[in-house]
Order: sequence, then C-alpha cells, then structure tokens
Amino acid sequence: MAAVLNFAIFPMDKGAHISEYVSKVIEHIKNSGFEYQLTPMGTILEAPTVKEALQVVEQSYEILEPVADRVYCVMNMDVKKNKGAGMMKAKIESIESKIGNVNK
Repeated sequence: MAAVLNFAIFPMDKGAHISEYVSKVIEHIKNSGFEYQLTPMGTILEAPTVKEALQVVEQSYEILEPVADRVYCVMNMDVKKNKGAGMMKAKIESIESKIGNVNK
C-alpha cells in the first residue's frame, strides 16, 4: 500500500506572516523519514499506510495547537493498495514521459 497525502496546515490567528509557525511543521515532516515535497501551497507526503500519513497531520496539528487558538487544515489523499513506495515519483514520471520535464 502507498498513501500520498497533500495537505496544508497553519494558524489562522497569527496575521499575514506565518512562516515562523509553518516552518516548525515542515521541520517535523522533514524529520518524519517519509518522502515529501514542499510546494508553495502545501506539502505532499508519501507514507506506506493511511494511518502513518494521518499521524503526520495529527502531529502537525499538535505542533500548532499550543500557539494558536485557530488552526486551518485542508488535505486530499490518493491511496493504492497494490502499490509500494515511489508513488509520488511515478506520478510525475508518467506525465513527463508524455510532455517532458515539468519542473524546470
């Protein structure tokens, strides 16, 4: 099984500049050991199971909860039962095989 989860989580009560808080969440994701990709609008995470992916989201909330009275989170997932690691990379490679490099 492989679960690819795209999510954004941030405090809503800290004004317009929230990178101080978001960077703590990204550091946690970076240290999780899972494959991830930071994007301007969120983070894509690949984990072996849905439970592990959702644990990262829950832990991200736990980072923000002590410093924020309001936390916003949005996410979506793609789960494949018969797929192993590398789903994030495979999705990009599939498109690139048709149109060339997409990230340059």
